[in-house]
Amino acid sequence: MKRITDFIEQQSFGVCSALGNRIGFSTRSVRLSFIYASFFTFGSPIVLYFALAFWINVRRALRQQRSTVWDL
Repeated sequence: MKRITDFIEQQSFGVCSALGNRIGFSTRSVRLSFIYASFFTFGSPIVLYFALAFWINVRRALRQQRSTVWDL
């Protein structure tokens, strides 16, 4: 089961694991809350999910682009 969830998390954007690590909740509970909120609000958290995915990818790109001060 761990291999399946790792594969899904790797293929998705990693938003739930990043949020879970950041606020101290388990990834599973964050993922379930996104799913439940999507059902109750007719999919509006999906917009938030994609915005967070975009932000995480931008931060990764900036970190990979300049790793040290001397790379300027």
